[in-house]
Amino acid sequence: MNDLLVKYCKELRFSSNLIENAKLLKSEDNLEFLTELFKLELQNREIKLKNAYIKSAQFDVVETFEDYTFEDINIPNSIAIDDILTAKFVSNKENLILYGNVGSGKTHLAIAAGIAACNHGKKVRFFRTSTLANQPVEAKRQGYIVKFMKTLDKCDLLICDEWGYIPLDITATKLLFQVIAECYERKSLIITTNLEFTLWNEIFQDTKITATIIDRIIRHSHLLDF
Repeated sequence: MNDLLVKYCKELRFSSNLIENAKLLKSEDNLEFLTELFKLELQNREIKLKNAYIKSAQFDVVETFEDYTFEDINIPNSIAIDDILTAKFVSNKENLILYGNVGSGKTHLAIAAGIAACNHGKKVRFFRTSTLANQPVEAKRQGYIVKFMKTLDKCDLLICDEWGYIPLDITATKLLFQVIAECYERKSLIITTNLEFTLWNEIFQDTKITATIIDRIIRHSHLLDF
């Protein structure tokens, strides 16, 4: 009987947990029993989906907002803390720029916000900015740049950590600009940086591209000063 139930679960694309949950539930009403059983199945699917989103985001580490404090961060009036905790800024296609010294907690907040977005059904990708700049260069060299860009296009939130730590050559700069341009008003960005805007030309080494990138990023953005 158990093997037959497993077979039916596979054919109906139910999880194997459905059988275990059925053994635990107690009800004299068949409809009530089914309602609770399907409720547990949906909850199980939701957990699996959230875990899949977190895994595909490729975070370096997993950080959450548990015990995280915002007291040393200057947050503009344009965004509420709750909008960060619930990833509402992603639904609004808004950006977060996290500015401050090394070790001030920018990456922790960026990842925690990314985890929150995953938990709210958003697709996220996390990159060190140097990696994000170099991956399309390699993708273009090997002939799969279109596939790479389509992968990013599926994201709701792109996190660029350590923005400005390493200067970029002109090829990497142009391809990173293409990534940012594709995000404009279509998805959200989180950028962590220790460089003020006036120094961003040191990253991209092209005044025109730097000005355009800044223009694209700061629109619909909230600057959090650590």
